[in-house]
Amino acid sequence: MLAAMAVPALAQQPLTLDRIFASPDLSGPSPVELKLSPDGRYAAQLKNRADDIDRYDLWLIDTATGAQRMLVDSKAIGSGAALSEEEKMRRERARVGGRTGIVSYGWAPDGQSLLVPLDGDLYLATLDGKTRRLTATPQTEVDAQVSEGGRYVSFVRDQNLFAYDLRTGREQQLTQGGGGALSWGTAEFVAQEELDRSVGSWWSPDDARVAVQRSDESKVLEVTRAAIGAEGTTLVQQRYPRAGTPNATVDLYILDPASAKQVKVDLGADPDFYLARVDWAADGRTLYVQRLSRDQQRLDLLAADPVTGRTRILFSETSKTWIDLLENNLRVLKDGSLIWASARSGHTHLYRWQGGRFAQITRGDWDVTEIEAVDEAGGRILFTATKDTPIERHLYAASLDGKGEPVRLTEAGFVNVPSVDRGGRHLLIKRSSEAQPPQVYLADGAGKRTAWVSENRVEGSHPLAAFRLPETRYGTLKAADGQTLHWRMTSPVREPGRKYPVFVYAYGGPHGQDVLRQWGRRTLVLDYMASKGWIVFTIDNRGTGYRGTAFDAPIFRAAGGAEVADQLAGLKWLKAQPYVDADKVAVMGWSYGGYMTLKLLEAAPGAYAAGASVAPVTRWELYDTAYTERYLGDPTKLPKVYAKANALDDAVKITDPLMVIHGMADDNVVFEHSTALFAKLQAERRPFEAMVYPGKTHSISGAAAQVHVWGTIERFLDRTVKGK
Repeated sequence: MLAAMAVPALAQQPLTLDRIFASPDLSGPSPVELKLSPDGRYAAQLKNRADDIDRYDLWLIDTATGAQRMLVDSKAIGSGAALSEEEKMRRERARVGGRTGIVSYGWAPDGQSLLVPLDGDLYLATLDGKTRRLTATPQTEVDAQVSEGGRYVSFVRDQNLFAYDLRTGREQQLTQGGGGALSWGTAEFVAQEELDRSVGSWWSPDDARVAVQRSDESKVLEVTRAAIGAEGTTLVQQRYPRAGTPNATVDLYILDPASAKQVKVDLGADPDFYLARVDWAADGRTLYVQRLSRDQQRLDLLAADPVTGRTRILFSETSKTWIDLLENNLRVLKDGSLIWASARSGHTHLYRWQGGRFAQITRGDWDVTEIEAVDEAGGRILFTATKDTPIERHLYAASLDGKGEPVRLTEAGFVNVPSVDRGGRHLLIKRSSEAQPPQVYLADGAGKRTAWVSENRVEGSHPLAAFRLPETRYGTLKAADGQTLHWRMTSPVREPGRKYPVFVYAYGGPHGQDVLRQWGRRTLVLDYMASKGWIVFTIDNRGTGYRGTAFDAPIFRAAGGAEVADQLAGLKWLKAQPYVDADKVAVMGWSYGGYMTLKLLEAAPGAYAAGASVAPVTRWELYDTAYTERYLGDPTKLPKVYAKANALDDAVKITDPLMVIHGMADDNVVFEHSTALFAKLQAERRPFEAMVYPGKTHSISGAAAQVHVWGTIERFLDRTVKGK
């Protein structure tokens, strides 16, 4: 059992919700989007301002000296123009809907400039601090990138792909016909939301060609979504592929920007598939395309000829449940061999494919979570994984020939998020734990720290130094099938002989791991609940991911089964502890966690004293194709699976106090999920409480809204559980 690191306290100030969401950020400097330049000479990051925790500027770091300076001031060059609806939705997909200023950027492949989207237009910032404006239009340019050869900046405007020639300053429209249901150069909704693919165009290494996605959404279900705001309701016509309904028809073309010639890539006779990943060979002579079947049980790697568009299958992955895709699951080496991530052994590991054969690089009862870089000259690969423990993340290096054990390059006790240069010789590490807000440091290729970018020590004038955080500890218990479940507990200072109420924070969804030694805004909220006398408990049930296919498999076509059983096993263990008041255990969850809250109250009436369900899924038929069908299958073929998984019909079994919370403009788990629940409970004359947020989407973002959400939950539980 691990104990949390002590955090020094200079005073005994109580945490408050207002202070948690106010400026300056209690976490101290909280940079995001940390990226090394391709050559490793510089690093960049987005840093929030001391007077506005949600506004970010672009900062540059010299990796040789550690010196850092603001490169682009979002207030100095920003126009303040309103965001388009398309951009708002893209930010929701990327989970950055609450940020302002600069929310994304990209390094040019030569490492000499950075592309910065801001307020709907594009800017190119050079290392000397100069900024060149590339577009000035009323439309929003999206999906912008610098081409691999550095000649072009491409972007999508009005659903067509454009290229800006940096040599001549000339703008060229590369595609025609975009508009309405047809778009070029952007990833379709489910690719962005569920497949970790945010781009829809890919430049060849020499800029001679660009592969472009063409999406036709004419067959996608068009739904009318009411975005209910404080001053009125907007009816939004949205194409949303609900489970069992048609997806967008996706094609792939290869364009020549010089001649405007188009070649269609042969992706097979069956149009009902997902375009999963696209990569160019180092010499530009082959385009690698990953084609994922609609049921996500088969993944084909195709090799396409960019001259003719003809393809051949190099190999295929199959699964009896579903295939998980890493964000970067393929690396193409200069000699033509491939590095491939596969779960064929029961855990996600790395393989080298060469001459039609696979050679395994990593192995063991742990999962690779991301390929970070390949050091071809040094004969090694860098990757993040769960090798030491599932509740931490570390960067490792392994030999490309698979010999020897991987070497850990990061320090134990943290979740580490690395950025690695193209050759794997320079590292930029962001790390945190339950007691240490994010730190950022530079390291060499062996993992040795060379300079702090942000040590962020909690001492002196650090905003968190005035608060004492409660203790957090970790442990394990067994699921019904004998698999190990990890839990996390944050407690107030406990007095001998006293029993405490428990606040169970549940998520439980696929790959939604919560028991991690990691800092986040929610860490402070849960610390706040502990400071109010609650024991805060979280357990990662089967299906929460990164533990191998056997750990995932029990939820296949059985949502709300093994997850509920494991959460109830955690509840049974909790109630057996001498310091727990067994009659005062509450449960709360958001999104899939909201669904889990309902399923738990339905499965075990009286087991929990109350439940708070935020933005819950109640009917899986209302959710999107790629996510829902991956785990539950096609509802038109498996209606009984959906009937059992849904939380709506059994809602009448809920007898415990229930609070339902939802944003009234949610375009992810649409408000209809909760209104259907309201109607069901009202028809059966079942009491419940509700709080809704006009104009708010799935995250109910914004400081005032977040304070209100958590304050509402706290007051509800104080009344129904503590006051029981």
